[in-house]
Amino acid sequence: HTRIRRIVSMAFNLSRFKKLEPGIRALAIEMIEKFENEGHAEIVKQLAYDLPALVIFMLLGVPNEDVQQVKSWAESRLLITWGDLTEEEQLVHAQNMVRYWEYCQNLVALRKENPTDDLPGDLVRLQAEGHEISDREIAAICYSQLFAGHETTTSLMGNGIRELLLHPESWKAICENPSLIPNAIEEILRFSPSIVSWRRKALEDSEIGGVTIPAGSNLLLVMGSANRDEANFENGETFDIQRPNAKEHLSFGYGIHFCLGSPLAKLEFKIVLEELTRKIPHLTIKENQVFQFALNTSFRAPVALEVEW
Repeated sequence: HTRIRRIVSMAFNLSRFKKLEPGIRALAIEMIEKFENEGHAEIVKQLAYDLPALVIFMLLGVPNEDVQQVKSWAESRLLITWGDLTEEEQLVHAQNMVRYWEYCQNLVALRKENPTDDLPGDLVRLQAEGHEISDREIAAICYSQLFAGHETTTSLMGNGIRELLLHPESWKAICENPSLIPNAIEEILRFSPSIVSWRRKALEDSEIGGVTIPAGSNLLLVMGSANRDEANFENGETFDIQRPNAKEHLSFGYGIHFCLGSPLAKLEFKIVLEELTRKIPHLTIKENQVFQFALNTSFRAPVALEVEW
């Protein structure tokens, strides 16, 4: 992990993300313009679901003509990992995953023939310079990113726009002063994280907060609760986009597994909020809608978000 993360972080960095910014903004504007004259929208379906996926494809150099195929393969990975499938369905999706893996291996092979200015191109270049990373490891990073690099960012946008509109004074504030957006995003991550908990197993006998945890215990770490801990966040149950220490949340993890893609997720959402507040400042949440969330212990975001103006 340490070896691969060190090399990937050399390519997966702020300068790479900044190169994507014009493309992300053009994409956000294009998607918002499709509904800005309608007077209503379902934000998850019409904006938050596709935009992060398309950004990951830009990062990895997936051509536009391959996008729908790759998305269908990614869905097969989701279904075969977390779904409840018949044997016949498992066979179809397993075959798709093989094709998906072969596609990622081909992404690497193509960049050896023709260097490109994207993440796999950078990793192939670093490999050629003598850094210890194999073709298979580069392909595995692409395989992971094509799936994992957009789900949580979609959730961030859904949760974030929902919280801002449920607190209309906050939405009004960022419309009037867009410089508040970066800290508002940190507060959204604290108050309504995409992942509220994660699983761990205790490797040895421990004691935390006076509670004995025997070795081998299954643990559910509730970051969503830690993010509202009054010992660290004054009035932790209050949503405050000007909170001075909002960025001390744990929503991107901590330590050696801290999320490498966190700057990209925040950049995408910053651009979306800048364009939404500029184009549709009078956005409001549709009244009397019942929010639905997928039934699981870790991932939390609205399945749909109806808005109007």
